[in-house]
Amino acid sequence: MNEPLNLDGNVLEIKERKQNMDKQQLKEREARVIELAVVFCNEHLDEECAELCTKMIQKLGRKRSNPLQSGRLEIWAAASVYTICSINFMFSKSSRLNTSSSEIAEYFGASGSTIAQKSRTIKDLLKISNVFDPNFTLKEIADRNPFNHLVMRNGFIFFDD
Repeated sequence: MNEPLNLDGNVLEIKERKQNMDKQQLKEREARVIELAVVFCNEHLDEECAELCTKMIQKLGRKRSNPLQSGRLEIWAAASVYTICSINFMFSKSSRLNTSSSEIAEYFGASGSTIAQKSRTIKDLLKISNVFDPNFTLKEIADRNPFNHLVMRNGFIFFDD
């Protein structure tokens, strides 16, 4: 049986059947997704972004129904980077670390809409809000979060002095 080839002559990765994957195979897929995301972050962003992507991918890998067991690894890596970038306002030109969705898409060889859809899947699975998620926010962004300075006393919310 002939396997489909990409432009480089390499065998295209086909969606693998979920029931055929054991824990070792899933860990290998997870490690590969992490590797892809970290390389992008190290080349285009910074080490803290790489750590946040790693944390996100590992959290996805711990889900009961592991979403990483199907789909292209490049798409999962791109979507994790895209998610971290969107949460941390990195698509803004005024951001210290900035990139564009098209740069992510081009790097990973995927369409921007596919990456955005997979990012939405990640946000839904991990219950991530669009901004100020404490688990996946850069330290510099988290420090400027106005909600950090609110306290509740006797049922009323005040700014902390």
